[in-house]
This record gives sequence, C-alpha cells and structure tokens, in this order.
Amino acid sequence: MTCDRPLHRIALPALAPLLLALLPLTQAVGQDAVVQDTNAQDTVAQDAGATEPGTITIDGEVRPLPDVATTPPDEIQSAIDRGVQFLIDDQNPNGSWGSATRTKGLNIYAPVPGAHHAFRAGTSCLCLAALLEVAPDDERTQETIRRAEDWLYDHIRNLRRANGDAIYNVWGHAYAVAALAKLHRRYDGNESKQAEIVELIRTQFDRLQRYESVDGGWGYYDFRYQANQPTSDSISFVNGAVLVALAEARDIGIEPPQRMVQRAVAATQRQKKPDFSYLYGEYLKYRPARGINRPGGSLGRSQCCNAALRLWGDESISDDVIQTWLYRLYVRNGWLDIGRKRPVPHESWMQVAGYFYFFGHYYGAVCLQLLPPEERAPFQAMLTKLMLERQEKNGCWWDYPLYDYHRPYGTAFALMTLHRCQPQ
Repeated sequence: MTCDRPLHRIALPALAPLLLALLPLTQAVGQDAVVQDTNAQDTVAQDAGATEPGTITIDGEVRPLPDVATTPPDEIQSAIDRGVQFLIDDQNPNGSWGSATRTKGLNIYAPVPGAHHAFRAGTSCLCLAALLEVAPDDERTQETIRRAEDWLYDHIRNLRRANGDAIYNVWGHAYAVAALAKLHRRYDGNESKQAEIVELIRTQFDRLQRYESVDGGWGYYDFRYQANQPTSDSISFVNGAVLVALAEARDIGIEPPQRMVQRAVAATQRQKKPDFSYLYGEYLKYRPARGINRPGGSLGRSQCCNAALRLWGDESISDDVIQTWLYRLYVRNGWLDIGRKRPVPHESWMQVAGYFYFFGHYYGAVCLQLLPPEERAPFQAMLTKLMLERQEKNGCWWDYPLYDYHRPYGTAFALMTLHRCQPQ
C-alpha cells in the first residue's frame, strides 16, 4: 500500500466492474480526473433512530439496502480453502512470501534492497495473519505457519527504512504487530513463547516511534528533508492501518506508547472530512475537492480510517457512519473496481489506484465487526459476493501488479475479509 508523494508511485497496500452503469463517468481531463461523483456531498445521518429492516438512512433519506442473497457457508469455505492452498503453494523456501521478480516496464519507486525488505515483510506478515485467522488448526497449514513464524522472528528486528525518502518499512512494522498479536493468542499457556512475542511487539512499537512523522502519524515517503525523524505529512490510511494493528496489541494486554497513539489519532482526525471521507494525505489539505479526496476517491480508505478512529475512542464514528460506508463500498464499488489491475497507480477515475481494492474491503470487514451482530448480515452478504466474484482460477486474489507481492498480499486480505463474513 504505497503511492507516491503527489500520488505518483504506490503503496504495498491493496476486479470486474460492478454496477458501473450506475456511475456517470466523464473523461479524465489533465492530471485530475473530472468525474461526476454521485451524491458527492452526502453527509452521514447519525443517531437518526431505528430504520426498517432492509433499509439504511443516509442524509435523512431512507434507502433500501441492495438485495444480495446470502452465500451458503460451504461455498465461502470452499473459496477460503482454495485461497489457503494458494498461500501454501506460493510460500518461499525461507518461509516468506513475495519477491522483487515479475518486474514490468513501469515499476514504483523501490530503492534496493530496503524497499523490498519492507514489501516482503508486510506481505509475509499479512499472509501469516491470514492463515492464523482462517486455518489455524488445518493440517495443511501447520508447516507453512511454522516456517512463516520462524522467518518473522529472524527478520523483523532488522527491518529499517530503505533510504532517506522511502519509508515503506512502516507497513512491515504495522502488519508484524498484527501477526504477532495473533501468534500470542496461539501460544496461550506458553509463557516463555508469549514473552518472546511481547518483546518483539515492543520492538515494533519502538520502530514505529522512530519513523513517525514530526506532526504525528506515518507516511511512506519523506521528500522534504529526509531527516532522521521523517518530516513529511502523514497519510490517512497508513495511520489507519497502524492504529488498527496497535489496537490488536492493546486487546491482548500490550499497550502501545500513549503519546504515539494520540498523535496518530489527531493526525487522522485532521484529515477527516464532514462526510467521513478522508484526505489522501495531510499535504493535500488545501485541495480537499481534488478527485482523490472526494467520496469516490476515499472509498478504499474511509473504511480503514473509520475503523481506526472508532477503535481508539472517536465517538463520531457511530454505527450509522460504519453502515453508510459499508453501503457505499458496495453500491459505488465501481470507483474502486475500475482501477483494479491497472498497472499505473492513480490513473483511474478519482485517481484511485488498484492497490486500494482488497485493502479497502479488508478494513470494511474490520468495520463490520464493530456493528452489533444482528446488523451485520446484509453487509456480510455484500462483501462475500464481491470477494467470491474476484477470486482467480488458481485460488488467489490480486488488484495491482506489484513485483511478486500482489498475489499473496491480495489473497491474505481477501481471506481475512471472507473470514469475517462467515456466519457466527
């Protein structure tokens, strides 16, 4: 999920067009795509009172939820099983996933070797987390999990920024915390192993403190001064991903540094717009109506930012907000889907990049779990339909051609999305 500074490169980071007939698109003009963003100025009704089953209230208007059939559980499990088998087969001999191979004529800025250390770390941690979620006791996965765990212990302490301006390692630190939190639960009752995991998590806290922006939060480039502490503005969805991971550590009793969390929350709140879309990064605060900052451009990151702020106590992220953006994620999915698999980041309408696709849906599933259980089913059906329709023949999912990292990280995001859509 990376991207370049004024949106030229990419992030580590996140399928056939859906409902495009409902999205009136015009031709891109110049660098900023000019698009008719349907209901671009929507606001989110909060505390609007109960609505009828099968409806949602947005901006005071009651709308019917899409009539999406519930997928049989065995069909969901079959897709998960195929995705798990892909990860087993795709694992590197050393226990990691992904590599710097499969290059193409156009590649994102990735100074060697550090950028690829970061991409591999983030990808491998996502894959390990996915297997620990969806198949922790499957006989097929035990050796795969063991090798991935060993790789994580051996390599994550050494992850650093690639150079002065490329700070992709923040993705690796964030997803390492998430994977280690799941490993901590896996070793319930094994005090020595859990103590080792706690020490590793605290090491990642230290790295995140070291690489946070001077204004709080995290970005993945520093094109200003390339100082020891990054001087560039934070990026909203990076903050969101890190904060969600830190909440996972908190939930197993490992508190992250309070000041670091507070600064990241504040940085994310500064990028929140009244309709709960989010600026791409704080450096775009004087261009709030630019395509990437409008609701269509924010569709792949509002889920992540809303989840992060809700998990860290922002009461403005109500159930109404969560439901509204899950609804939009489905009915406006074309804004994301039309950018999927495009080789140039941000070339699509609303300057959407392909790597937002599975990233956005995974954090949509995280949001789903913040709703009361009795309100989840319609949104589970929507997310399930999207994920099943986009699985490749070999069992993987992918959204942006990123060297050889895209298939494993896309598969990990999709598996964890489907896992949250299974019946309780």
